[in-house]
Amino acid sequence: MRKVVMVIAHENFRDEEFFEPKEILVNAGVVVKVASSSLDMAKGVMGKSVKPDILVKDIDPLEFDAVAFIGGGGSSQYWDDPVAHKLAQNMEKRNKIVAAICIAPVTLAKAGLLKGKKATVWSSESAQLKEAGAVYTGNSVEKDGLIITAAGPFAAKQFGEEILKALNR
Repeated sequence: MRKVVMVIAHENFRDEEFFEPKEILVNAGVVVKVASSSLDMAKGVMGKSVKPDILVKDIDPLEFDAVAFIGGGGSSQYWDDPVAHKLAQNMEKRNKIVAAICIAPVTLAKAGLLKGKKATVWSSESAQLKEAGAVYTGNSVEKDGLIITAAGPFAAKQFGEEILKALNR
């Protein structure tokens, strides 16, 4: 059974970027777990709430086929977080899917995963990707190897579909 962990900010994750990909994955039979920095109810920018299953620090990369960092203003909490960086790096080392949407690709860039890779991000953060050595494309969704990045809520459905395609490879 395929398993994905979705990492959300405790406050101000982007609702569509979480719920739309999650629905696509669950409908395809993928087990989805939700991780955050707290197990208390997490609140989205648009007002929806979700109860995380696991703390980010407790994620075992061996248990999951993919990690997806969800955007929204709150996701900047992971940009300089060594725990989030280590998680992304450990998933990549194990040839697992590493995905991020909206401003969350900055976390992957700062973790060193985007150097020399095609990637996209919410346009306000494109300079951060370029500074980290990414090849910024500005596309809605970008896949380079097992790294999937997306530019924002308008790309949430396509982001979920790309993760599913990569899981089915």
